[in-house]
Amino acid sequence: MITLYHHPYSRAANVVWMLEELGLPYELRFVDILKGAQKAPEIVAKNPMGKIPIVTDGDVVVTESAAIALYLADRYSLGKLAPAPDDPARAPYLRWALFAPSVIEPGMVARSSGAEFKPGQVGWGTYESMIAAMESAVRGRSFILGDRFSMADCVFGGTVRYMLRFKLLEATPTFTAYADRLAARPAARRADEANARVAKEHGLG
Repeated sequence: MITLYHHPYSRAANVVWMLEELGLPYELRFVDILKGAQKAPEIVAKNPMGKIPIVTDGDVVVTESAAIALYLADRYSLGKLAPAPDDPARAPYLRWALFAPSVIEPGMVARSSGAEFKPGQVGWGTYESMIAAMESAVRGRSFILGDRFSMADCVFGGTVRYMLRFKLLEATPTFTAYADRLAARPAARRADEANARVAKEHGLG
């Protein structure tokens, strides 16, 4: 049984979508991050950063949402949600799955905080070049890999959905249409319902 250490208002919410896409049985273990429960010894023993999401799969422990996505897809959906290593689609799959946490997230934080960096010193270059790159990933295609949905869409697309929801990203026609396609997926709907259910159970707004 896969266990996801989870809070519905954290990156773990997106991992629920990944698990639903895979069709795997899983258990959600609520971690009250609003009360600092992610710093409890049990959590820190699994992730020294004291953060969630954490996935345990038997004796395997995986942290960091993009790593979780790649691990799960490779183990349980290789050749389907994860392109095989000899598939040319593997390159853009990895590129955009890792672009989200390594470029988009820090770039957005820098933008919102007003921090200033020289473009050559940071992975996102300029905000404008980052947005242009993001749009190029899905412009004129349904998903990252064209008509083929992959786990990269859970990572990259999950980031786009989150940032549109909280108005951290301009709702351009490209981003909006992509997010709508993702939200319409049955697995995404089930995940949204699961996260909402956990939020209600724990009295969260």
